[in-house]
Amino acid sequence: MDVKMREVLPFSVAGLQVRTLNATEQQPETAQIGPMWARFFIEGLFEKIEPREPDSFVYGVYSGYESDATGAFDVTAGVEVTGAAEGYQSVQVEGGQYLVFSAKGPLPDSVIQTWGLVWAYFEDRPQLRRKFATDFEVYTGPDSVAVYIGVHSTDAVAASH
Repeated sequence: MDVKMREVLPFSVAGLQVRTLNATEQQPETAQIGPMWARFFIEGLFEKIEPREPDSFVYGVYSGYESDATGAFDVTAGVEVTGAAEGYQSVQVEGGQYLVFSAKGPLPDSVIQTWGLVWAYFEDRPQLRRKFATDFEVYTGPDSVAVYIGVHSTDAVAASH
C-alpha cells in the first residue's frame, strides 16, 4: 500500500448521488453505493455527463458528512465538470491536504480493501485528524484506484516528517 501526501486544488464532480451510512452499506439488502455505481456504468454516464472536463477520470466523492465515519454522508459517482451539469447532482471537492492511498487489483474488491486500510491507518495514528469535508476515489484504470482522504493541514505537516 502506497500512501502519499498531496495538495489538491478544488474541483467539481457531477453525477449520481446517494445519502447513506457505513452500517447501511454493510448489508447487501440496504446498500446503496453498489447499485448507484451499477447504474452509472450501465447507463454509460461517463460519456453523457456534460460539461465534462475532457481528461476527467471517474470519481467517487464522499461529502456532506454528518459527523465522522459513523454518521450519514453523501456519495457521488461522477466525472469532473467545468460547469453546471443539468440533471445531475454536483459536489465541490475542497482544496487542501489529502493523504492518498493507491491500490491495484480487481474492482470493487480493491476499493473495499483500501477503505479498510484507510480506517486502520487513522486508528493507528490518532495524531492525524480527518477533515470529514470531502474525500474521493479516482479510478485511474480498469484495476487501479487512488483514495484521497482530507486531513487538517497541521496534521499533514506532521505526517510528512
